[in-house]
Amino acid sequence: MSIWSDRKYYPMLLKEIDKPFNSKDYLFEIKYDGIRVLLFVTPNKVTIQTRNKIDITNIYPELQSIKNLVKENTIFDGEIVYFNNGLPSFAHLQERNHLKNPTKIKTASLNNPIVFICFDIIYKSKDLTNIPLIKRKKLLTNYQDTNEFIKTSYILNNGIKLFKEVKKLGIEGIVAKKINSTYQINKRSNNWIKIKNLKQDTFYIGGFKPSPKTPSLSLYLGEYINNKLSFVGKVSLSNKHNLYPILLKEKPLTKSPFTNYNDSFTYIKPHYKCRITYLERTKNNHLRQPIYKGEA
Repeated sequence: MSIWSDRKYYPMLLKEIDKPFNSKDYLFEIKYDGIRVLLFVTPNKVTIQTRNKIDITNIYPELQSIKNLVKENTIFDGEIVYFNNGLPSFAHLQERNHLKNPTKIKTASLNNPIVFICFDIIYKSKDLTNIPLIKRKKLLTNYQDTNEFIKTSYILNNGIKLFKEVKKLGIEGIVAKKINSTYQINKRSNNWIKIKNLKQDTFYIGGFKPSPKTPSLSLYLGEYINNKLSFVGKVSLSNKHNLYPILLKEKPLTKSPFTNYNDSFTYIKPHYKCRITYLERTKNNHLRQPIYKGEA
């Protein structure tokens, strides 16, 4: 029986907090902006599985070289990352992830290879999820770094210092992991915590659309560029916020206030502003992972 059919392996999940901290009970790592995956590795083949159990093996053929690192069935946990000028670039990674044509995939793997950043090992001939993290980290030291396989480094105690360095570089954030934690499959707990390096700006609300499933609104956000309102993305607003009933009473416009966006939603005059945190902007200037923080 194969190592990926005798048990349902999913990545351990992370809780999120706003601020970094120091603790002797935790180790701290850089959080790379990529695609979280499990690598099921035998001496003959590498199978790549996303956190939602989607097989993306064929998209990243360069990772097949990792099979040369193992002598027995092994499962690695980590992140597929594309580095651009030494820093992770999710935009470039998305371009790779959307490729379907085998020839284009092969060309991209040669000309623009990705890297697997490995931060855990959860199987090596037997299940390792019940042994402490620090011991699993020690097991990882037996594997040599290559062009395609890089073990993430960590520091002890001082998460605040690492977060300051991450902010300087503009990297996604850090992860704090309890040193003696076991690997909890598909569970979220305080044993693994992410602290993101978020940006915050103020944006105008140019419209909204009620959610069909929850009492919330999808707000359509914009910013003025050359005196024209440019669409930058959408964010969810729950009915618990004071702005929710106010927007519902707004008189709709007949035309979209955005110069570059004209979808089907309720257009309103953009005189309300709100504070939004987000991870970064995409190539088309849209906000990634926006979160509503309040009126501005």
